[in-house]
Amino acid sequence: MFNRARVVGLRNQCVIIFNIVCLYLIRLMNTDYKNFSKMLHLTSRSLRMAIDRRLKYLGLSQASWVAVAAIAGAELPLSQSELAQRLGVEGATVVTMVDRLVKIGLVLRIPTPADRRKKLLVVTDEGKALYEKVRTEADALGKEILEDVDARDMQVAMRVLAKVYNATETLT
Repeated sequence: MFNRARVVGLRNQCVIIFNIVCLYLIRLMNTDYKNFSKMLHLTSRSLRMAIDRRLKYLGLSQASWVAVAAIAGAELPLSQSELAQRLGVEGATVVTMVDRLVKIGLVLRIPTPADRRKKLLVVTDEGKALYEKVRTEADALGKEILEDVDARDMQVAMRVLAKVYNATETLT
């Protein structure tokens, strides 16, 4: 019999073990990589939290507005599995999130002619309005955060991040 609480408990234990292993591996890494990795993680987290604080007035969780933004920003309607892949989460997580977004009127599930079982996700007019607010606030925050960063420094940072991204995408 499926026991959701047990599955969640096991998942949480796996996350804890994974974090412990990562911390151990970080201790073994050379100092440059360790410092870079730590700064990258902290900066990413800090940016997400700053945007989340700025968007708190919308009354939505970060996961919700990120999902709406991903759906609204897609060139074509996304399936739930495509959304999960873009967000870097499990499919089951997306199902619950999309259910909530549909219930509050930000997203619609539309059938596809090719496969009646498959539903595509599109934002409603209310979802589009939310997306525009998120984008406007995020752009303003980005300008505010980066106003003291020299354009040349930004170009170097972007080149480094692109190289790191490309290197990690080719690893097996």
